[in-house]
Amino acid sequence: MLTVEDAGAFARVALANVEREYPRRLDQLVTGPGQEWQPRKLHPAFYGSYDWHSAVHMHWLLARVLRLHPSIAEAGKISGLLDRHLNVEAVRQELAFFNGPGGMTFERPYGWAWLLELQAELLRLEENPWGGALAPLAAEIARRFEKYLESSPYPVRAGAHGNTAFACVLALDYAKTVGSAMLGRQIEATARRWYSDDRDYPIAYEPSADDFLSPALVEALLMKKVLPAREFSAWMRSFLPFDLGPLAEPPVVVDHTDAKQSHLDGLCLSRAWCFVELGYANLAEKHLAAGLPHSVGGHYHGEHWLASFAVLALSSPATAEGPKSP
Repeated sequence: MLTVEDAGAFARVALANVEREYPRRLDQLVTGPGQEWQPRKLHPAFYGSYDWHSAVHMHWLLARVLRLHPSIAEAGKISGLLDRHLNVEAVRQELAFFNGPGGMTFERPYGWAWLLELQAELLRLEENPWGGALAPLAAEIARRFEKYLESSPYPVRAGAHGNTAFACVLALDYAKTVGSAMLGRQIEATARRWYSDDRDYPIAYEPSADDFLSPALVEALLMKKVLPAREFSAWMRSFLPFDLGPLAEPPVVVDHTDAKQSHLDGLCLSRAWCFVELGYANLAEKHLAAGLPHSVGGHYHGEHWLASFAVLALSSPATAEGPKSP
């Protein structure tokens, strides 16, 4: 469970990160000399946290802890920051970037999905202007996401940003929150088209050194969300063995300060989220124990994003339900 103490610690990390301009990893398409490239001018809402997508999901962290713990000591700072970053003018400039020459595939699908999940969380908050301000950008991303799914013959099964199952899980939450039946139907149809025939997943292939997502577990989680319970149970029996092998053990991390190895700390946390949602309580606890110590107060390579995945696992609705062991 996300305690008020944990929420405060994670909020303080996010508050510091989303206004930290440097270091910044750029992902801009520059089409000519003199073109603007500075992140704060192009992305007045999401200029911090090392890269655009991390800034988005650290804003999501702030919105979620504010909703779950509205009396948190950091509540005033969170509200003030969201006022500064998620206002009509800032979002207008973000949308202008997406409509420019470098914006058509910018942050697809990972950043898109987190933007939609941020909007879903803002809409769950009561009486705030931020969801209204972000709505035009979220609506545009939702339209693009739907077209992306419709036109993609294959999924991306990688364990990092390109993973399509993870993106679909977050986008589905947005679709349900805003009542977008069309997007929800497209996600379900695409998930069935991409994954329904998957059998005997090769668990020995996980993890790879770049993973912060488990391709097997996020696929299973998506299918749980789109299939009726009986159909999902049959699919799951064919997809994953009862003995999860290496999926059941937290990955080995030798150097937590290495930017790529820190992905494996995130893998512990994202696996914990999946295990909670899928009902593997003991495995969720094991992976949380391995990942949580590195989500706050570590090297910036991990600190700019890991807290978001910790909050994702600790605040999952399934956590409150008390998941059962397999």
